[in-house]
Amino acid sequence: MSEWLSREEALERLKVRPQTLYAYVSRGRIGMQPDRADPRRSQYRADDIAAMATRRARGRSPSAIAESAIAWGEPSIVTSISTVLHGHLVYRGQDAVALSASATLEETAAVLWALPEPVAFRAPTPDAAHQPGRASAFAQLAVLAGQGRPSLGRSATSLHADAAHAVGVLASALGASAGPDPVHWRLARDWSVDAAGADAIRRALVLLADHELNASTFAARVTASTGAPMAACLLAGLATLSGPRHGGAGEAVMQLAEDAGRHGAEAATRRWLSHDRPLPSFGHPLYPDGDPRAAALLSVIDIDDLSQSLRDAALAATGARPNIDFALAVLTRGLGLPRDAPFRLFALARSVGWAAHTIEQVTSGSVIRPRGRYEGLLPR
Repeated sequence: MSEWLSREEALERLKVRPQTLYAYVSRGRIGMQPDRADPRRSQYRADDIAAMATRRARGRSPSAIAESAIAWGEPSIVTSISTVLHGHLVYRGQDAVALSASATLEETAAVLWALPEPVAFRAPTPDAAHQPGRASAFAQLAVLAGQGRPSLGRSATSLHADAAHAVGVLASALGASAGPDPVHWRLARDWSVDAAGADAIRRALVLLADHELNASTFAARVTASTGAPMAACLLAGLATLSGPRHGGAGEAVMQLAEDAGRHGAEAATRRWLSHDRPLPSFGHPLYPDGDPRAAALLSVIDIDDLSQSLRDAALAATGARPNIDFALAVLTRGLGLPRDAPFRLFALARSVGWAAHTIEQVTSGSVIRPRGRYEGLLPR
């Protein structure tokens, strides 16, 4: 749980006047809550205070600001699409967890793309030459990217049409059958899942649709800033997502669960930590009190005994709570989905967010081109 500081402690750590502290709170940079012992007084989130103190200590030199922004630092790109604010994921002003209670991915796309009606992701008939999964997703998006029109100078309506087609192609490549139904039903049919399981898949897709400026979204925006075709921007996002520190974390979670099945949860946890490896699927820098996406998904699925013991062992060993990757692994195990289902769900859902950011970046007209701070040799 987050630590909370008194007003005096916050002022001492920041070395600022009360007016400055209140300004940080009003801008949403520092979380505040009433003191339970004395509701007339306020407490301030220690994590936010520490981050603010670190930024102040670095000074305001351009190089220090730019360096800190690259890794979980200050927001560096203006966006109206999504943000994480004091433990809540927000899609264009709507709480993503609340939205996931009933919305489909198609309806969530309408929110993220700022459209009045749900988006239709019409998938072509699956290519019998390709087995659904990661390889098929890369292959079919690559073909679409090679044939695509540059995005620069085109209307938002035209880009939305390209995005809907690209997401539909990706859905087919990842296992969604053809047809007019929402993609969660089409996946559920392919995976022989009942109505309750289909609803859990729907919720997972909505919760994964966007997550502000994560690595894959940044890659998609960089690609979009050059005017590349929509499918090429989604392909850049997919390539970045495939890394083990991002969407590829699902494979590590499944390995951890298998280790726990063979050796017991506590022993598996010790083995991972003894090799100086962080436990996959536990903890998240943006959610010190726990990932709300994981809590929302776990609330509607049965957690098997092995997963429960693994969650307890991880919490006891590290104090970290499960994140969305853990919830996807539990969903996969509980419904008997393909082993790579976490990656498939992540890729399909997040493609909606990549498309939203691509359109926002293209219409902004700016190019993303940071400078490197050279520390190598110089010519004599």
